[in-house]
Amino acid sequence: MLGFLGKIFAWWNGATLGTLWTIRRSGELVGEDDFGNRYFQERKVGSSADGKLRRWVVYNGYADASRIPADWHGWLHRTFDESPADAPLPRRPWELDHKPNMTGTVHAYRPTGSLASSRQRQRSTADYEAWSPEG
Repeated sequence: MLGFLGKIFAWWNGATLGTLWTIRRSGELVGEDDFGNRYFQERKVGSSADGKLRRWVVYNGYADASRIPADWHGWLHRTFDESPADAPLPRRPWELDHKPNMTGTVHAYRPTGSLASSRQRQRSTADYEAWSPEG
């Protein structure tokens, strides 16, 4: 029962029933990325205000825009006409694999000396010393 209610109300964790209905009625699957996100577009032109095909993503799990790789982001925002499934962008040797934003997770970057880090920063000669009324 919770799964059904989740499909009705929980837009942040996958597709709702309304989105699934829209996909079934007027959407076609264009491709899927390495994270399992699925990308769709309308089957026919003209239903949007500007006369172009609408494009959208259904996230695999939690809806976080930083989980969309750059090539699919470009397709969603019409930087590229062809989807990365049909015409993948060439990879440069210096490019790293896409990583979502890890802020707020256990995998977040915590530099030495950060309040969230357990590692202590080395002392410096320029370190601040707090004023003390005794001395």
